[in-house]
Amino acid sequence: MTTNNHEAPSLAGGVAAAQPVPGNQPPTADASTQLTEEPQSPVSRSYIFWLMLASFGASIAMMVPLSYGIAVRITELAPGQEQVLGFITGIAQLVYLIISPIVGIWSDRTRSRFGRRSPFIFLGTAIGLVGLVVMGLAPNLLVVGAGWILGMSGWSISGAAIQNLMADKLPEAQRGRVSALTGLMTQIAPVLGIGVAYAVSSNTLLVFVVPGVIGAILLALFPLIKPEGSSKEVVIDSQVTFRSVVASYGFSVRKYPDFAWNWLGRFVFFMGLYFNTTFGTFFYAQRLGLPVREVAGVVATIGMLGVVAAAAGALLGGFLSDKLRRRRLFVIIAALIFVAGALAEAFAWSLPQLIIGAVLMQTAIAVFATVDQAIIFAILPNRTETARYMAVVAFAQKIPSAVAPLIASVIITIGFTGTDKNYTFLYLAGAVLALLGGSVIALKVKSVR
Repeated sequence: MTTNNHEAPSLAGGVAAAQPVPGNQPPTADASTQLTEEPQSPVSRSYIFWLMLASFGASIAMMVPLSYGIAVRITELAPGQEQVLGFITGIAQLVYLIISPIVGIWSDRTRSRFGRRSPFIFLGTAIGLVGLVVMGLAPNLLVVGAGWILGMSGWSISGAAIQNLMADKLPEAQRGRVSALTGLMTQIAPVLGIGVAYAVSSNTLLVFVVPGVIGAILLALFPLIKPEGSSKEVVIDSQVTFRSVVASYGFSVRKYPDFAWNWLGRFVFFMGLYFNTTFGTFFYAQRLGLPVREVAGVVATIGMLGVVAAAAGALLGGFLSDKLRRRRLFVIIAALIFVAGALAEAFAWSLPQLIIGAVLMQTAIAVFATVDQAIIFAILPNRTETARYMAVVAFAQKIPSAVAPLIASVIITIGFTGTDKNYTFLYLAGAVLALLGGSVIALKVKSVR
């Protein structure tokens, strides 16, 4: 995390118009106030419904290649070299980390009849689809990696635009439940997507393209059916400079301590999470003695059971945290559940044990993601720069997703040779990190209960 004693110049400051009201209503006259203050008007049920579908679309397009497709391509092009997965996913994450604040600045300053966020849903979707086609047709792992840089960046841009819309529009009273519902979609999508991929697994290109097309359709429908509203009247009274761009990669820790502590706790938690999820396909193959290509059915079965638990966790955590007005309590509960699941996975050598561990971990991830997102929306330092700060928040997840696979690629080789890998040590390390991350947020973030 970069720290700066001086904040970047306000990149969306001096805004004089055009923050649309949720739904299909036109912009109000006092748009300046709406941009700088927390939203108060609740969004409609139909808006939430289409928001959920868009979240589902972004997740299915991103997670199916990440959790299954890349592993299939490695098996086809370089059998036995599963550690390459960590390098492919890690490098793609690093590339997106570099560009994400710039995309955030661009989004905050976008003036169009489609709004500030919607153009990036379309842009990200187009880039993501191109990346998936490249991966499906790639003749070697180098091209697979290049394709995933495009795919990962594209779907991440679309997903970030959806989160920015949520930060722009959701009032405090709806943040937990809407985060729960959209989070539930991101849990369901990869499981259903793996089932779709398995159904077309005889054709490698379709493994990538079919989930991508489903995601693209759902993403595109959201801004078409629920227009964001024009931002053409937004007035920007500051210029983007090299210094302001560099400063946008960080924030003042002293000025925003809660934002800083939450960032750190989120970072550590996601390091543990990615330790324990990056090699899922290979992990199940080793523990069950199955070929990698045949693991998709097992992953889908376990995932469907996990979705039930994740649904309960997300909804319970989101709705209860809204009702009780308590967020941090649920963060530490999520961390403890994750530890229990990671311990179960670490020592599992049978399908029932793997199911128990996966269900617990899915529950924990859903609770944490739901509640911590509500915390983030409450502690954003500057709402005129929502996309910029949400990009910084994303660092706390994207850096682990880039670094953890690289570290995990080394950890799984410790003490083992040949085809066997040390997944026990990897899962134990993940458990420790998740507990530390949850504890930091629960104990150090003071402005949110």
